[in-house]
Amino acid sequence: MKNVSFYILSSFFLFLLALLMFLIGFNLIYLDLTYLLDWEFVTYNSMMLTLTLIFDWMSMFFCGCVFFISSMVVLYSHSYMSSDLNKVRFLYLVLMFILSMFMLIMSPNLISILIGWDGLGLVSYCLVIYFQNYKSHSAGMLTILTNRIGDVAILLSISWMMNFGSWHFFYYLYIFENWVYYLVFLLVLAGFTKSAQIPFSSWLPAAMAAPTPVSALVHSSTLVTAGVYLLIRFSSMIYSLDCNFFLILSMLTMFMSGLGANFEFDLKKIIALSTLSQLGLMMTILFLGFPYLSYFHLLTHAFFKALLFLCAGLMIHVMNDTQDIRFMGGLTHQLPFTIMCFSVSNLSLCGFPYLSGFYSKDLILELMSFEGSNIFVYLIMYISVGLTVSYSIRLVYYTMVLYPNSYVCQNFVEDNLMNLSMIFLVIMAMISGSLLSWIIFSTPIFLILPFMMKIMSLIFILLGLFIGYELSIFYYYSLSNYMSFYNISSFLGSMWFMPPLSTYFLSDKFLKISFSLTKNLEVGWGEMIFSKLSFFYVVVLSKFIHLFYYNNLSIYMISFFLFSFMFFVL
Repeated sequence: MKNVSFYILSSFFLFLLALLMFLIGFNLIYLDLTYLLDWEFVTYNSMMLTLTLIFDWMSMFFCGCVFFISSMVVLYSHSYMSSDLNKVRFLYLVLMFILSMFMLIMSPNLISILIGWDGLGLVSYCLVIYFQNYKSHSAGMLTILTNRIGDVAILLSISWMMNFGSWHFFYYLYIFENWVYYLVFLLVLAGFTKSAQIPFSSWLPAAMAAPTPVSALVHSSTLVTAGVYLLIRFSSMIYSLDCNFFLILSMLTMFMSGLGANFEFDLKKIIALSTLSQLGLMMTILFLGFPYLSYFHLLTHAFFKALLFLCAGLMIHVMNDTQDIRFMGGLTHQLPFTIMCFSVSNLSLCGFPYLSGFYSKDLILELMSFEGSNIFVYLIMYISVGLTVSYSIRLVYYTMVLYPNSYVCQNFVEDNLMNLSMIFLVIMAMISGSLLSWIIFSTPIFLILPFMMKIMSLIFILLGLFIGYELSIFYYYSLSNYMSFYNISSFLGSMWFMPPLSTYFLSDKFLKISFSLTKNLEVGWGEMIFSKLSFFYVVVLSKFIHLFYYNNLSIYMISFFLFSFMFFVL
C-alpha cells in the first residue's frame, strides 16, 4: 500500500498547485500584468544560456487547468491501476508528462519550448507502449514518428529564428519581413502534427492503446492541445499571412473526424475522434482570426473531455476490459452515477445550453456567422456541429438505451476515489464555461443576428439527433444501416483511409528501396570493392609477413636448397 499512496499524495499537491495558479491568473488578468522570469545560467563571450518563464493570465489559466485535470486523473489512476505490477513506473511517467507540459506552456523561448515539446513526444510514446503488445508497439511507432515531423519543424524554426538574434519570440511577433513566411510555415507544420490535423490525423485514434487515464490526460488538455496553444501564442505573426489553406485543412479535419466517429464501434476511438473534431474546431476559429476564442474553447473542452474519458474508463474497467460499444447496453442500472457524469459530459460536448461547451461553441458559431465567410465554411461548421450531436446520441443509445447486451460475468463496482475525481470534473464541466467567459472577455459579447441564422445551430442539433438515432438502430433481425452501405461506411469509418496511407503506403515503398540499396551497396559488390578490398589486402599482406616472421629459418633453408638445385641444374 505504501507505493499506491504516492498517487493520492501527488494528486493532492497537483490540486494545490492548480488552485495557486488560478489565483495568480485572476490577479494578473485583473491588474493586466505580465511577468518574465529570466534565469541566466552562464555567459561566455557575450553568449547567454538562460531559462525564461512567462507568467501571464493565459499561461497561468492553462497551467491551472492542466494541473486540475492531472490531479483528478492521478487520483482516478489510484484505483484504475491498483492491480498493475508497474503502477509506480506509470505514476512517474504521468508526472514527467505533466512537467513537460508545464515547460511548454511557461516558455516564451523557442529552445525551452523544444524541451517541453520533445518531452511530451517521448513520454507519450512510453505511455502508448505501456501494455507491451504488438498493437501498442505499432500505435507507439506511428505516434512518435508523426510527432518527430513536428519536432524537426521546431528545430528548423529555432535555426531560422537566428535571423532575429534571439529566441524570445515574444519580442518579434509584430515584425514582418519576407523570410518570416518560412518561420510561420514551420510553426504551423509543428502545430498540425501535434494537434493531429489532416494529413497527420491517423496517430490520434491509434494512441488509444495507452491506459485510459493517460487518454484522459493526453487527449483532453495536454499533448494534442500543445499545437493549438503554440499557434495561439504565435497568432499575431500568423495573421500577417493568408490563412485560407490552413483554414480548409482544419475544417476538413473537423468534418472527417465527425463522420468517422459515427461509424466507429470502439468506445475510446469514438471519444478520440470527438477530440480530433474539437481540435479542428479550435484550429478553424484560430485561423478565422479569433485566438482568444480558440483558447477559451480549449479550456472548456479540456474539462468535459477528461470527464468523458474517465467515465469511459470505468465502463471499460467493469466490462472486463471490453471496448466495443455493441457489448454494452443498459448500463444505467449497473452504473448510475457514472452514466450521469457521462451524460453531462456528452451534453456539454453537444453544446447543451448553460453547460461549459455551450458558452464556447455557440459563441464560435455566431462569430463565424459575423465573419462573413463563404458558404463552404458556413455549411461545414454547422454540419460538423450536427455530426457531434449525431455520434453523441449514438454513444448514448448503445451504452444506455439499448437492452443489456453484456457478458454474464461482470463486476459492476463504482469506486469512491473514481467517483470523487468525476464529481469535481462534473462541477467544472458545468461552471467552467460561464466562469471563464466572464474572466477572459472584459465586456459581455452581445451579437444580433437574423432569426434564421440564430436558430441555425438548433436546427442542425435536432438534425444530428435524428441522424444519430437512425444510424444506430440495432436489434436482432433488423438490417443495419451500417451494413446496407458497407463500402461507404468502411471509407468514412476509416478516416478516409488515412491510417493505411500513413503506414503501409509510406513504409512499404521506402522499405523496399532501402532493402535493395542495402543488398546492392551495403552487403553487395559495393562493400566487396570499396570497403573490404583494402582490408582484404592488408589481411593477406599481414598473413604473408606473419609466415615469414615465424618460419624464417625453414624459409632460408628452402631458398638455399632451391638456389643450390638451380645452380647445379644450370
